[in-house]
Amino acid sequence: MAYEVDKSDDEWRTELGEEKYAVLREAATERPWTGELLDEERAGLYTCGGCGAELFRSGTKFDSGCGWPSFYESVRPEAVELLEDTSLGMVRTEVRCASCGSHLGHVFPDGFGTPTGDRYCMNSVALSFTPDE
Repeated sequence: MAYEVDKSDDEWRTELGEEKYAVLREAATERPWTGELLDEERAGLYTCGGCGAELFRSGTKFDSGCGWPSFYESVRPEAVELLEDTSLGMVRTEVRCASCGSHLGHVFPDGFGTPTGDRYCMNSVALSFTPDE
């Protein structure tokens, strides 16, 4: 798929650094309970750590107890790309940034008690946060 933001692997690697590159471009996963955005409670906007595209609003963030920041919906359905992921011997739904194709995490249909029933389980290093003024 062609993305609005298109860079070479070398460009991504230089811009992101090792840890962010592994998650955003190679679909690695940060360790649970270690992400700096897990306990972020301020009102604001979560954007792609790779390209800055708007992804989630703070009002959709909830404590799912899974160890990663969780949201029940994206800012717009077209902000994220959902792909079947059959790695690790299971079927999951991968979430990517629709603007640059960066791996953000996975979405699961177990967001019990949320308006959508979904749990977008995101890697902190895949996101940037800007608090509302």
